[in-house]
Amino acid sequence: MRRLDEADVRQSAELHGKAACCIPEGDTIPRIMRLRSRGCLFIGSWLFFSIPVLAQEQKFASLGEFKLESGEVIHDCRVGYRTFGKLNAHGSNAILFPTWANGTTDQLQHSIGPHTGVVDYADYFVILIDALANGVSSSPSNSAAQPRMKFPKITVRDMVNSQYQVATGTLGLKHLKAVVGTSMGGMQTFQWMVSYPEFMDKAVPIVGSPRLAPYDLLHWRAEIDAIETNPAWNHGDYTENPSRLLEFEYGEMLLSTPTQYNRTHTGEQVFESLAKAKDAVTTDANNKIRQVEAMMGLDVSDHFGGSMERAAASVEAKVFVIVDTYDHVVTPEPARKFAALLQAPILELDSDCGHLGPSCEDVKVSAAVAAFLQK
Repeated sequence: MRRLDEADVRQSAELHGKAACCIPEGDTIPRIMRLRSRGCLFIGSWLFFSIPVLAQEQKFASLGEFKLESGEVIHDCRVGYRTFGKLNAHGSNAILFPTWANGTTDQLQHSIGPHTGVVDYADYFVILIDALANGVSSSPSNSAAQPRMKFPKITVRDMVNSQYQVATGTLGLKHLKAVVGTSMGGMQTFQWMVSYPEFMDKAVPIVGSPRLAPYDLLHWRAEIDAIETNPAWNHGDYTENPSRLLEFEYGEMLLSTPTQYNRTHTGEQVFESLAKAKDAVTTDANNKIRQVEAMMGLDVSDHFGGSMERAAASVEAKVFVIVDTYDHVVTPEPARKFAALLQAPILELDSDCGHLGPSCEDVKVSAAVAAFLQK
């Protein structure tokens, strides 16, 4: 069985224009064909490989003057989405899948089937939806009326509220089979459970959290500080997106584990990847700040007097929680505790890949999610 080397990966990435899947160096072709992207396009400890998929048209829902929890308004609010598969006659097979932090539905579409990925659109009507401030939906980078840091602060609840409007108003759905999401998509999934408890049958948060742990807050605050202390950021009023080397270094340290990183890197490769990352900017700095602020402010108990017990009691969906023991980006304890309150089944991955565990153990995760959805 032929093993891929770096030249194979680079050639494929150049041919397709961008990475659709991240793989460990030297992985085998059959395994690669099972892997699906989990938002790790910027991670230097992984090599990029493109897998052709049936791309669906980027669509937009216009929400007009969209009122936020804060009372502020996003003017001419638009939310991006893509749909796969067909809605059945009863309208009972729709699954909503929100994006991870800084991710887009263009990237997310590589996480679904048919017959592979987290969700199989051969069986379901799958709605991939771009979270506010991701650069596709209304964001600091694309708002004409509220550009850059004039774009109001948002919350995860705001993201979910906008998605509910798309599901009900634009798509005319009255109910969802499930909400499934990874990382910040998992955070949105937890919020969906309590914001619209009667609107879905099931929910599957994957390496997400109902409220960020202190370590997570420290990490994300450091990421914002890395942007805001960069003179090139200029209070968000830059002409060119500033270099984000320090953020890249945080990602290298936290997204997997020391064991995994040491196994996949030589000392020389570390400095090569840092040199390349210095000028490789993949996301808009202001967009990232607004999404990170939303994650840091997440607390699904905020409308329940701060009681996670009351928040959990409001959930009507059947829930399946997936965490990774060694996740240093979204540490698993808050999700574990909420699962216990719900008496929900939990799949605990123990991969050295940490936050990227769902990619490393994609076969296990996909099978477990499929089985849960079919119950």
